[in-house]
Amino acid sequence: MAKELKNLTKRSENYSKWYNELVVKADLAEQADVRGCMTIKPYGYSIWEKIQRELDNRFKETGVQNAYFPLLIPKSFFGKEADHVEGFAKECAIVTHYRLKVDEEQGGIVVDPAARLEEEYIIRPTSETIIWNTYKNWIHSYRDLPILCNQWCNVMRWEMRTRLFLRTSEFLWQEGHTAHATREEAEERTRMMIKVYADFVEQFMAIPVIQGVKSETERFAGAIDTYTIEAMMQDGKALQSGTSHFLGQNFGKAFDVQFIDKDNTLQYAWATSWGVSTRLMGALIMTHSDDNGLVLPPNLAPIQVVIVPIYKTEDDLRAITEKVNPIIDELKKAGISVKFDDDDKRRPGFKFADYELRGVPVRLVLGSRDVENGTVEVMRRDTLEKETLPIDGICEAVGKLLTDIQDNCYAKAKTYMDQHIYECDNYNEFKQRIADGGFFLCPWDGTAETEAKIKEETQATIRCIPFGVSQENLGNDMVSGQPAKFRALIARAY
Repeated sequence: MAKELKNLTKRSENYSKWYNELVVKADLAEQADVRGCMTIKPYGYSIWEKIQRELDNRFKETGVQNAYFPLLIPKSFFGKEADHVEGFAKECAIVTHYRLKVDEEQGGIVVDPAARLEEEYIIRPTSETIIWNTYKNWIHSYRDLPILCNQWCNVMRWEMRTRLFLRTSEFLWQEGHTAHATREEAEERTRMMIKVYADFVEQFMAIPVIQGVKSETERFAGAIDTYTIEAMMQDGKALQSGTSHFLGQNFGKAFDVQFIDKDNTLQYAWATSWGVSTRLMGALIMTHSDDNGLVLPPNLAPIQVVIVPIYKTEDDLRAITEKVNPIIDELKKAGISVKFDDDDKRRPGFKFADYELRGVPVRLVLGSRDVENGTVEVMRRDTLEKETLPIDGICEAVGKLLTDIQDNCYAKAKTYMDQHIYECDNYNEFKQRIADGGFFLCPWDGTAETEAKIKEETQATIRCIPFGVSQENLGNDMVSGQPAKFRALIARAY
């Protein structure tokens, strides 16, 4: 077995350490020499590219177009929407100078004090301010609406405690920003996009999620409503995996974005924003992977099928290669990514362990005897089950197997989540059980005071008011004893 696997901490021993080791050992990412930042390695980035490509297609199906806006935002823009600036003020990285110079006395490079900017720039933590300042020039009449823009970019939020993919100072994401003529249209777009995220994460990433609306305390800075999808990791903690925000006319008013409506009346534009980030990579890893390494749903695997030849002589390899080449061609024609690993610098046993670690969904092994017998050994990564199948028809069998693996990844995660969702009306019981993880549906009086007490005493937060959960006959809040207004989803979270 490969050295990497021997040294991988087991989930049951230390889940956090297992995750951190796996990200590095599976060649997904590593800590950068810039504080709080990461380097996403090619294998990890190829997974992110698949996420990007599929989401981008889904956005465009709803009429969204891609654009790009500046990385640097004038500091004054953040003062125009009070809630927004308060929400991000402590996370902002600030550019104060525009030039370096050589230190004539001490040597080396220093900031030129004469090059101080008249107004500092903020490296974008999110782009509402710069985008709505731009929309002011684009929107004059109802005929200019709606504007449906998205951008793929990086953002910077100064983080004190970082973890690869889950929380880094710089991360990659997409942020959609739309402008509308009516409240109803904006609210419809907000709800539409959270459904786009939920469908994508469940269908493509095989991760079940709970959809709902955030509490006032947890909503996005400057939003009227924030919708969320919450996924459950294998340690029972929640991971916020996507959000969609109804911003009302807050940014329209802050940046004076007005238009003439159909009745020739001057109105402020209505806004939404919505986004997912490289946190989805963390969700992918923590939902599906095991003590042997990554488990990747086939939809997201950079290599869906690996073929490993077992041979002693060059003649053996040639015979295997002749048998394999038509299989490779047929798999590629079917849209399946395949790698034939005939690298003679690595032993087959090392290759097996390495591809398990990297989460390749299907492994085919072919030796000289298999060529003679017309058979091939097939292993599926999700269950580690092996079987020997005829080479004839193997491509069709692999196609069906990939579909089954994708479905099984979702079914396994859904079963785990369903088994760890609990109704709880007793606060003492809740405090005893929350340390073991899980999602708890609890009656809540709707007050920030109760919410804060739960967080302070249990480190759990109200993740959302979930859709599809009855909000009738709730009884009393389990903390305050006051009549409950909602049945809220509460969990510890990343």
